[in-house]
Amino acid sequence: MGIPYSYSFRNLWTRRLTTLLTASGMGLVVFVFAATLMLTEGLQKTLVQTGSPDNVVLLRKAAGSEVQSGVERSQAALLESQPEVAIGADGEPLLAKEVVVLINLKKRVGDKPSNVIIRGVTPTSLKLRPAIRLKEGRMPRPGSAEVIAGESIARRFKGGGLGETIRFGMRDWRVVGVFDAGSTGFSSEIWGDADQLMQAFRRQAYSSIIFRLRDSTSFDSYKARVESDPRLTVEAKRETQYYLDQSEAMAKFLNILGMVLTVVFSIGAVIGATITMYAAVANRVTEIGTLRALGFQRKSILSAFIVEALFLGLCGGALGVFAASFMQLITISTMNWASFSELAFSFTLNFSIVWKSLLFSAVMGLVGGTLPAFRASRMNIVEALRAT
Repeated sequence: MGIPYSYSFRNLWTRRLTTLLTASGMGLVVFVFAATLMLTEGLQKTLVQTGSPDNVVLLRKAAGSEVQSGVERSQAALLESQPEVAIGADGEPLLAKEVVVLINLKKRVGDKPSNVIIRGVTPTSLKLRPAIRLKEGRMPRPGSAEVIAGESIARRFKGGGLGETIRFGMRDWRVVGVFDAGSTGFSSEIWGDADQLMQAFRRQAYSSIIFRLRDSTSFDSYKARVESDPRLTVEAKRETQYYLDQSEAMAKFLNILGMVLTVVFSIGAVIGATITMYAAVANRVTEIGTLRALGFQRKSILSAFIVEALFLGLCGGALGVFAASFMQLITISTMNWASFSELAFSFTLNFSIVWKSLLFSAVMGLVGGTLPAFRASRMNIVEALRAT
């Protein structure tokens, strides 16, 4: 006969203060664990959502990012005429030849400088990214020294707001619009006319070519043909894969840092859970002896204490996940190591992170409660009943 689960619940409730303190310690560890996963998920979500699976990015071979890439005008003209390029409703190819450069701007708070991406675009660039919409102002006039800023740039950097002026490339550029790019990396960019930006920065080559595939399934054959063409020195990637590669180094660093912190904190939490369960066993010696005298077997005692430790761990896990959920209200910025520009993103909580955090907390409870549970199950009935 097994001991009812309510027995374990009642014991935790009876020791409310001890349960709360131990669960809070575990909750802190789970908070760090969940926050690290949320940070990595937010970074990857921001960059991956920046791309579209139907779009292809063409870069110079061996270039890690658009900032390091260069595509000659002659090659761009050849790539524009490829049959895999989709045609828009106006009969023009859905292809944009863009230039990407870095400039240094000061933040509104703290006056600290940081790298910001300037992207030279064409009218087709917006057609390739339908999720981007103008929030304030208007689009830049072609051939003018006008730019539009991502919402994150407008909010955090001096000169990035509507009607303000930014100086770079030995010219003053007026911000005539602010665009909303959702939770994508484009929110941390400034866009202007590609030809004007190439003149300002004395660029002779484009940074990248972006186009939409006529047939998404033709990517592999297109990639093989273009990369083997002796006239071209470009590499083709799906836009989603390109931005996923951009997040790889930073995501790996965050995971390693988070795991180190989690391991260090979890050791303390497990020790705390073990001490709590040992104290529970020491205070309930007579009770354990009575249960054994009533006919409950050693394995039932063992199971009851392990279940109690699991409940304790899950309580801590629920507290940690609840606290971590509020991190979604925070937007942080960091350097994108691939492009060396600042990228703003938010913590992201999903079901996968919730169940991983709860599983982690249950494992902490199990590890911390196993030894005390074995001690309780191996008590001698007579000696336990004699205890006072």
